[in-house]
Amino acid sequence: MKSENYLTIANWDQSDKPREKLMEKGVEALSNAELIAILIRSGSSKLSAVDLSKYILANCHQNLNVLAGLELPELLKFKGIGEAKALAIIAAFELGKRKRESEVLQKKSINGSHDAFELMQTTIAHLPHEEFWVVFFNQTMQFIGKALIARGGWSSTSIDARLVFNKALELKAAQIILFHNHPSGSLFPSRQDFTVTEKLCQGAALLSLKIVDHLILYQEKFYSFADNGLLKTDL
Repeated sequence: MKSENYLTIANWDQSDKPREKLMEKGVEALSNAELIAILIRSGSSKLSAVDLSKYILANCHQNLNVLAGLELPELLKFKGIGEAKALAIIAAFELGKRKRESEVLQKKSINGSHDAFELMQTTIAHLPHEEFWVVFFNQTMQFIGKALIARGGWSSTSIDARLVFNKALELKAAQIILFHNHPSGSLFPSRQDFTVTEKLCQGAALLSLKIVDHLILYQEKFYSFADNGLLKTDL
């Protein structure tokens, strides 16, 4: 088997060493490519880690949210990115997501649709496929848990209300917010979205649970059923 001579950090030109740059000038001085290069540590037989990182970013349209949405098989398609490097990238973005969520959750409670959007934006707003999540709160709208209910090609018939309400009972939740994303970029609810909302609102009423809102997310934008007066059981 032919081996590849990877360009490790030790072989880079002094001006192309992001770790040294970080120590000398601080993390703010590094470009996105340089930060990624520190994660992957080495490049390929033809590219340094910085150049490989620039290539990956170019393929993600210079959008970190697109890169964050790539899964393991997609990252492995880049020549020079093996499993260890791909997992390092995935782990780094996951830490960023959790930091964002923790900042939102440090608030005493969720107050309005914008707070709710911030809670789930990094989780689903930039995904290339649809996911349906439910987030659970106590009586004062403090976060107590969340659950992925369906992923990819879900419909009103594939949303299992039992999963939603069993989790709500397990957590002793009093209020819930529904979330899903529209990778197409269209934020307006589909007929399917109305049907799912109606189905879950009716079930929640029987258990004295309150569905506070249903948010549709796409990148930096969202649509709120509650804000638009659509959170009813007779949709």
